[in-house]
Amino acid sequence: MHQPAIPHLAAADPELAQLIEGEAKRQFDKVRLIASENYVSTAVLEATGTVLTNKYSEGYAGKRYYEGQQFVDQIEAMAIERAKALFGVDHANVQTYSGSPANLAVYLALAAPGDTVMGMALPAGGHLTHGWSVSATGKWFRAVQYGVRKDTGRIDLDEVRDLARAERPKLIFCGGTAIPRTIDFPAFAEIAKEVGAVLVADIAHIAGLVAGGAHPSPVGHAQVISTTTHKTLRGPRGAMLMSDAEYAKALDKAVFPGLQGGPHNHTTAAIAVALAEAARPDFREYAANVVANAKALADALLGRGFDLVSGGTDNHLILMDLTSKGIGGKPAAQALDRAGIELNYNTVPFDPRKPFDPSGVRLGTSAITTRGLGVDQMPQVAEWIDRAIAATNDGDDPAIGTIAAEVSEFLSAYPMPGWA
Repeated sequence: MHQPAIPHLAAADPELAQLIEGEAKRQFDKVRLIASENYVSTAVLEATGTVLTNKYSEGYAGKRYYEGQQFVDQIEAMAIERAKALFGVDHANVQTYSGSPANLAVYLALAAPGDTVMGMALPAGGHLTHGWSVSATGKWFRAVQYGVRKDTGRIDLDEVRDLARAERPKLIFCGGTAIPRTIDFPAFAEIAKEVGAVLVADIAHIAGLVAGGAHPSPVGHAQVISTTTHKTLRGPRGAMLMSDAEYAKALDKAVFPGLQGGPHNHTTAAIAVALAEAARPDFREYAANVVANAKALADALLGRGFDLVSGGTDNHLILMDLTSKGIGGKPAAQALDRAGIELNYNTVPFDPRKPFDPSGVRLGTSAITTRGLGVDQMPQVAEWIDRAIAATNDGDDPAIGTIAAEVSEFLSAYPMPGWA
C-alpha cells in the first residue's frame, strides 16, 4: 500500500485513491529509467501533504502581503539557508514553481525582449527554455544555438567560443536535458567573460550529483544557477534559482511579482527536507553510485551492440541511438514499458526522424540507485532491454510479458519509498 497511508482519501474518494495506489504499485514493479525521475523519501512525501498547502504567502520572508506567516517565514528561510550551505552560493530563491518558470525568471531579470541569448539546441540535448524556437524564449529573444560534434557527440567549445564572439549574447546557458557528459563550467565561464555575457548553468539534471560531489560544481563559474529539485536531488517537483549576490535582487523580483503569485509552501517544506537529506554523508555515496551504475549500464549496453551518443556517460544519463537495431525510439520505449522497463523516447543529435518519432531513447540510473540496485545488477537490466527490443522486432508479445514478470519478481527484493 501507499506510504504514507491514505485512509482519509480512500474514504472520501475511493476511485482516486485506487488510482494512486495503482501508480505506487506500478512504480514498485518497474525498472524506472526515466532520467528526470526518482523516488523521494517518505519524509519528503509527508512534507508535501501537510497543512502548509492551506497558506498563501505572496512576497518574501518578513515582507509578505498576507498575515499569519510566523511559521512559513521560518520554513522558507530554512530552505534558503540549506540551499546556500549545500551548494555554497551567495543567494537562493526556493519559490519557483518548476524548471521552466525558473529559467523564464532569469530572462526577465537579466534580459529584454529582442536581446541575443545563447543555449544548446534542443535536438543536441538542450532544453526548450534555452532559446528553442517553439518556446517563448525562442519567440521573445534572438536565440542562437550551439550543438555537438557529429563525430564525437560532444560539445566543441572552440565552436561555442566562435559563435559567442560572432553573436555577442547577453546570456549563455550551459546544461540541458540529454547531455551524458561532464559540463565544462570553467570553459563556458571563460567564453562568457570574454564576450561580456552572464553565464547561466542549468543543472536541473545533475543538481544531486553536484551536491553529492559526483559532478563538478558551477559555483564560482556561473553567476546564475537554475535547477529543479527532483531528478538527482531527490526532492519534490519544484525548482530553485541560485546566484552571486549581485543578481539576487533582480532574480527575486523576477520570480515575484514578475512571474508568480504565492509560493507553494508545502513544496518549499519538502525542498527543505530534501536539501537536509542531500547534506548527509550517505547522499555522497548515493551520488557516486548513480554515476557508477550509469557507467556499468552503458558498458553492458555497448557490449550488446547498442550505439550510445558520445560513446558512454559521465553522469546519470545515457542517450541511445537505436537506428542500428532497426527500431525507432517510440515503439522501443512503448515495448519496454510493457516489459516493465520505463524510459522515454528521445531525439539524438542529427536525428533524421521527427521529434515525436525519434531514433533514440534516454535512460537514467537515479531511481534504480535509490531502490538499491548496484553495478552488479546493470548487466541484467541491459539484458532485459536487449531481449525486449529483439522480441519487439520479432513480434513476440509473449516474450515481452515474460520479461515483465521477471522484472517484477526481481524488484520485489528492493524496497521503494512510498510503497509497502
